Amino acid sequence: METNSDSKPKAQRLPPGQAPPRTFRERIFHALPEYSGPYSVGTMEIEIPVRAPRAFSNIKRDHNHALRIDTVLFSMYYPCELTTYSRSGKRPSRATWLPRPRVLTCKGYAKFLSLPHLPVTAYLAATSMFTKLPAFRNAALANHIPGETASEDEHSDSATTLTAEQIVNKPRFPVIMFTHGLGGSRTCYSSICGELASHGFIVCAVEHRDGSGARSTVNIPPSNELADGHKRDNTKPKDYYVVDYIFPLDNAQDTSPNNDRGVDVELRTAQIEMRMAEIEEAHYALELINSGQGELIYRSNLRKKGNPGSSSKGLDDVNWDDWKGRMYTDNATIMGHSFGGATSVQALREHKRFPWIGQAILLDTWGPAIPVVDDPAQLSLRKPLICINSETFMHWPDNFERIDDICREAVQGGAKVWNLTMRGSTHLSQTDFAVLYPNWMSWFIKTLINPRRAIYLTTNSSLEYLRQVLPREQIADKAHLWQDEGILLTEAIKPDDIPAEHKPDRKWTAARLKIDDEFRVRLRALYQRPQPSSRLAMDARGKPLTGVVTYELGNEVWMHRSPGKDGVGNRITPRRPTFNMRKSTHYLQAPMA
Repeated sequence: METNSDSKPKAQRLPPGQAPPRTFRERIFHALPEYSGPYSVGTMEIEIPVRAPRAFSNIKRDHNHALRIDTVLFSMYYPCELTTYSRSGKRPSRATWLPRPRVLTCKGYAKFLSLPHLPVTAYLAATSMFTKLPAFRNAALANHIPGETASEDEHSDSATTLTAEQIVNKPRFPVIMFTHGLGGSRTCYSSICGELASHGFIVCAVEHRDGSGARSTVNIPPSNELADGHKRDNTKPKDYYVVDYIFPLDNAQDTSPNNDRGVDVELRTAQIEMRMAEIEEAHYALELINSGQGELIYRSNLRKKGNPGSSSKGLDDVNWDDWKGRMYTDNATIMGHSFGGATSVQALREHKRFPWIGQAILLDTWGPAIPVVDDPAQLSLRKPLICINSETFMHWPDNFERIDDICREAVQGGAKVWNLTMRGSTHLSQTDFAVLYPNWMSWFIKTLINPRRAIYLTTNSSLEYLRQVLPREQIADKAHLWQDEGILLTEAIKPDDIPAEHKPDRKWTAARLKIDDEFRVRLRALYQRPQPSSRLAMDARGKPLTGVVTYELGNEVWMHRSPGKDGVGNRITPRRPTFNMRKSTHYLQAPMA
């Protein structure tokens, strides 16, 4: 159902923050796109001991507890300054997209995909093993608001233009806790996490060691380096262990929609419980940093030179004093994809355990894995949420009904709820795999949408949503930086009006879309590129962001549920562009009017 695009707000965009230079290998092979927000993006990796090491459930593999927590590992994506590099003359350092140790991670993906490890390792080595995040490692936390401390013509270190008053009154940033899906890691969603960081958020991407990721290396902490100051004996013969993906016994394909046995409830429920414990520990670490105890994190950090999975940089050059009081750790947002969406739902329900969670963003949630609540009076959704689904999962009836049940539960609890679907998208469209391997996604999974546009639709929808639900003190100095396409103003569509032209056959439910007369469709997309138009998403050079099928602005999503224009209120308002397109070096959602 097409909406009236004339009622949509016009795009606005400040010049994007500075990004690290690409390597020669990235110019030839795969590279992640630079972030479009006005902030440069910094990143750091932290692994610290948990306060209470323990096992979850009695599930065992090789006579050992399969789900146990000793440390918590996460990456932080945040708005940054470039003073560390510009003033010291150091060469910018960047983290690799494929987690270290890279060869072992490749073997983990091969095991997860049930493929021989040699071809998988060789392919990743030839294409993306050395791809790096477009973010500055351990850079200084941003201490300015873009557009207020530097002129539009400058992309230099804006910290040199700050006044004494601005240095004292440094901005604080909202927090997003990100939880990945099956086979994921702390870096697999760097495009979304970095995009949000470039718009003024601190994103904590947790790497789960519950057997839901392809492979993760756990460093065993020495007895004298526990984060809470206590000591415990360490009788492990090695200083690390590896956690691979755990397949349910006798039901390896419990994720498949065509699996008659359904989800392995025992395993998935235990994994969600452990995931929530990891989120608690990661948030506790953020609180330590925010309270001025960053040096304790530095001393406890196990991702340092000499430890498996670590770079030689560790947390060097981080000015922890600059992080004190700079995060809104209360009323944080929890955000998750697929199984991470199921994790987010359960964390949002547990009000007493997670009082600091204020709202949720659910990305293509795996609905059947969401635990069934025995006592809705005690565990029910009462806080705002938005569901941003792929078209493949929307055509999975059981999953869509489960998501709609979750939305109804939140509405009954008095919360504002949005539920929408990105047209032409597939389950991996919200991951880095889509932008790194667009041809594989297009030909084998039949993704129709431009992969970068899918990332932008996800982040822009999230920003519009957060403008509605975050406390005003958290966004008062940042909301003007956020793209506003009026996506949440899209009118709701009736289920019977949703086109089924790309609905897959039962065999491919949730896996890929269907393209009738595929050769003709692809030939037309190749040779009949649409001309630049105000109704198409553009990059900075005026080139349409088109996929196999071109969707016009205002007709890129299906809205299934929303509070309506009255429910949205006055916090989504049309704005005119505020920058000169000729000076922009990044993409635009639409050209200036």
